[in-house]
Amino acid sequence: MDNNTPKSQNQIQLELKPEIAKGSYSNLAIISHSRSEFIIDFATTLPGLAKPEIGNRIIMTPEHAKRLMNALFDNISKYEAQFGVIDLGGKGPQQGGTFNLADFGPLGGGSKS
Repeated sequence: MDNNTPKSQNQIQLELKPEIAKGSYSNLAIISHSRSEFIIDFATTLPGLAKPEIGNRIIMTPEHAKRLMNALFDNISKYEAQFGVIDLGGKGPQQGGTFNLADFGPLGGGSKS
């Protein structure tokens, strides 16, 4: 970065519309990918619902998906340093805390292109 460049020129100005600011709840993320993109479906599954309802779909390039992963890792590390380790109930990825939707039939998993 050029030392003569004012810091404000490097900042992104964001607009947060009220209907987006309220957010949406998700307790399930379904991630699939092709060679050129990652698709993340955020869903909500609740007792009494026949099946999870997808509330949001985010499509991004592999590079942006990796940046998101790194940002989440960084923020989770900071959160745990401040509030303690997030307990997954012994169900981390190495202990079977994740699964492949392709194993469950018609929903399908990640596409392989």
